[in-house]
Amino acid sequence: MSGRTPSTPSTASSPGTPSTRATPTVTRRTLLTATAASAAAIGPLATACGTASGQPAGKVAVFGDSAAWSGPMAAAGAAMKSVAGLRLVPEVNPSLEAFEQVVKSSLRTRKTPDLLKYWSGYRLQDLARTGGIADLTDQWDTAVGRGWADRSLRAAFTHRGRVYGLPMNLAYWVFFYNPEVFAEHGLKPPVTWADFLAAADRLKRNEVTPLHGTADGRWPSFIWFQEILSRQDPQFYDDLMNGREKYTDPRAERALRTIAGFFDKDWFTPMDMNHVDAAAAVVHGKVGMLPCGTWLGSMLTAGGGKPGKNYGAFVLPMAEPSARPAVIFESSALVATVKGPDRAEAWKATRNWLHPAVLKAFSHALQDGCPNPRVPAANPVIASLAEKVRGERLRLLNRFWEQGPPELVEATVDDLAGFLLNPSSYRKVLRTMQERADEAWKVWREAART
Repeated sequence: MSGRTPSTPSTASSPGTPSTRATPTVTRRTLLTATAASAAAIGPLATACGTASGQPAGKVAVFGDSAAWSGPMAAAGAAMKSVAGLRLVPEVNPSLEAFEQVVKSSLRTRKTPDLLKYWSGYRLQDLARTGGIADLTDQWDTAVGRGWADRSLRAAFTHRGRVYGLPMNLAYWVFFYNPEVFAEHGLKPPVTWADFLAAADRLKRNEVTPLHGTADGRWPSFIWFQEILSRQDPQFYDDLMNGREKYTDPRAERALRTIAGFFDKDWFTPMDMNHVDAAAAVVHGKVGMLPCGTWLGSMLTAGGGKPGKNYGAFVLPMAEPSARPAVIFESSALVATVKGPDRAEAWKATRNWLHPAVLKAFSHALQDGCPNPRVPAANPVIASLAEKVRGERLRLLNRFWEQGPPELVEATVDDLAGFLLNPSSYRKVLRTMQERADEAWKVWREAART
């Protein structure tokens, strides 16, 4: 995420203490220009690697975009060695643009990686349309039959009724907070929308910045729109993300108006505060609540956080009490290519990926949630969240980044970044987003008919 794939922390380095320097002036142009420059700098080097030429017998490469996943993937590979006599070898291209370019161009050749760490949702569908990745429906059905996968996740990995990816992690999008800070100010994790607003107000009055919001790295610009809209009207969120509703609908306007109201109350951090600094700020009591995927737990721990002591997490309460409670999730997809050099071993790996021993090694090293219900999370904060989501049967809504034609999502993220930097522009931003959506969905649906 942050000028790269929004699926894992953007850096493996430990977060430092929050900066106390004056905040520089940030504009939409500077944010987007910096992101493009960063990608351009990394791109040529990264593109030169990652097209697998095959591994020695007993090993198969997994090509991904996150250096932070290399250790967990190696741990999963060691577990798979004991389960299936096969070791996974991580290969990384840390640039979003270069990674996608390598994957899509290589699928047309015989130098494609055997296994990929990819996205779910429409991005996976876009890849499946190429005909270059394998149908993994049998592997999915077998895993579900053994109780190794949550059947409710199937739609996120499906194209035309067939499964083309297996879930790797299962991150819930929640609000991190510091229990010590909350206790100091007489607060508890909110259970109603009114509680949430009251907590933000009390933190502000006690000189703690209530909420982290950011456009740094570009991709996080969707976070607040996703979180607010899914709590105000989860069905509308689902319909909007799937092209059945419009951004010009009053319900979408209400979501941006709500966020603009938070700006009016001065509840947000500066829009250039990244997640590394924000995680440290939560641990050190400078920021009250931070919305993010549960993968942020590793950053909090690296920054001195202790689960249950100076960091915890809660699911944002519903703003509309009559709606079925929902939570946003994200899950990366393990994908097998059709023309990879080690296809037989890659196929064997997909048959064993969801094995409890393999996913326990992977998810515990990653310090995130697991799509295999039989594998408890190592982190007690995440374990408690998983228990709540499954026990209360919360509705799972796929993350904004995976919902919709990729080109539309990319452009809409830019529009939302513009809104965060100029909150009064929300009506104009919504009109622009709908104009983009009309054209993008037309192209997507025409392609689907071919």
